[in-house]
Amino acid sequence: MKIRQALLSLSNKNGALDFAKGLAAQGVQLLSTGGTAKLLRDAGLSVIEVGDYTGFPVLLDGRVKTLHPKVHGGILARRDLPEHMDTIARHGIPTIDLVCVNLYPFRETVAKPDVTLADAIENIDIGGPAMVRSSAKNYEGVAVVTDPEDYPALLAEMAANDGALRLATRFALAKKAFVHTARYDAAIANWLTSLDDANQPQPFAEHLQLAFDRVETLRYGENPHQHAAFYRDPTPLPGSIANYRQLQGKELSYNNIADADAAWECVKTFDAPACVIVKHANPCGVAVDADLVAAYEKAFQTDSTSAFGGIIAFNGTVDVDVVAAMNARKHFVEVLLAPALTDAAREMLASKQNLRVLVLPLARVYHAFEMKRVGGGLLLQTPDRFNVQATDLRVVSKRTPTEAQVQDLLFAYRVAKFVKSNAIVFCGRGMTLGVGAGQMSRVDSTRIAASKAQNAGLDLAGSVVASDAFFPFRDGVDVLAAAGATAVIQPGGSMRDEEVIAAADEHGLAMVFTGARHFRH
Repeated sequence: MKIRQALLSLSNKNGALDFAKGLAAQGVQLLSTGGTAKLLRDAGLSVIEVGDYTGFPVLLDGRVKTLHPKVHGGILARRDLPEHMDTIARHGIPTIDLVCVNLYPFRETVAKPDVTLADAIENIDIGGPAMVRSSAKNYEGVAVVTDPEDYPALLAEMAANDGALRLATRFALAKKAFVHTARYDAAIANWLTSLDDANQPQPFAEHLQLAFDRVETLRYGENPHQHAAFYRDPTPLPGSIANYRQLQGKELSYNNIADADAAWECVKTFDAPACVIVKHANPCGVAVDADLVAAYEKAFQTDSTSAFGGIIAFNGTVDVDVVAAMNARKHFVEVLLAPALTDAAREMLASKQNLRVLVLPLARVYHAFEMKRVGGGLLLQTPDRFNVQATDLRVVSKRTPTEAQVQDLLFAYRVAKFVKSNAIVFCGRGMTLGVGAGQMSRVDSTRIAASKAQNAGLDLAGSVVASDAFFPFRDGVDVLAAAGATAVIQPGGSMRDEEVIAAADEHGLAMVFTGARHFRH
């Protein structure tokens, strides 16, 4: 289908002038609206303004511009139906073969902190989506362009095909166009249904519309009999797992991505050089130190058995010394994540063909919501942004923790945030010593964490313990004290807090409350 006449109506004018020049150079007649027409005319291009084309002026402060039979008739007429072509010929309506539209900046408008409802309403585009949908519906006769990134490729295809665009190209553009309008309408619906009675936006919309782009179809899900795919937020935040770039290795599996996300979210919370090893969504070894090699050695010590076949994440550049340390341990890893690797480190890893190596930005940012699918519904919550600081601690025991203990307590609580509940984490000297995760009772998690440390040959004497939620009974405190711990960090808030504090005092433990729970299910 050869492009003879194109209509351009653009809010975002990036690349518009070059695109219009390219169309004009191939003999395409240009129609345009308002500001776009002025841009093209000022550049010396021949352009017909839509008001002159339809013989009808712009009405209602610009609310009515392109809503006219001469526009939509020229777009929607089926070129393969003689009666359609006869009808538009009888009414003097030429065909419009290409429609290039992007929409009023609704998302950008409502993102402003001082936006009013009136401002938002005026930035709801009407004519633009109508033209986009009309063009996409009639893709067999019309090319619809909504993405400036497509301009160069479309001009190149037209130049190679005597001004024509292939049917496959038009269909691909139509699919993209329907996604474009669907997400535009979703943004409007989400924002409007989030307004309270005073027209102030609240965190949760009454009617939630979600949009994601498929990155790839995965080999299978959690198990081989399950189908799976990985979808990315259309605007993934810097530092999120969706921004990964794979340097080598097999394609990622469903479990790889889930565990890599857990490792990355944990490691990027630390300022000091850190290493996190994750197995089945739980950290099995976490450490900080003066450099990544030392952090790795300490993290691996925590649970070398579980570390086999795990996911490993670093918050700094991986060099040959780090790789050499892993090789010396004969550490088999499924995925390695880091913000960067040296060229020499990449060469050392190249022989490990099955190792997936990912690089991604180290940015400590959060999405607005976390989502979990349940039967027939969806759970939404704001992310757990709380990272405990020394000023958050309230000493509730007779014994006050030393400065060194405070630092280990803060580290332990930061780790516990990423361990499945019920979570108990023994730590000391900037490393995990024993991790108890996902148990139905907190005392069982405590016993498991202590047992893990003992199995690894790690001495718990003088260690500290983090609990992601309060101790409902004193039994957990009795177990950790017997294992050798000397300080405990927990949120507090139990009906039996006094009993638990008394147990800490009885054992000579320092105990601090944070006031913030870190359940993770």
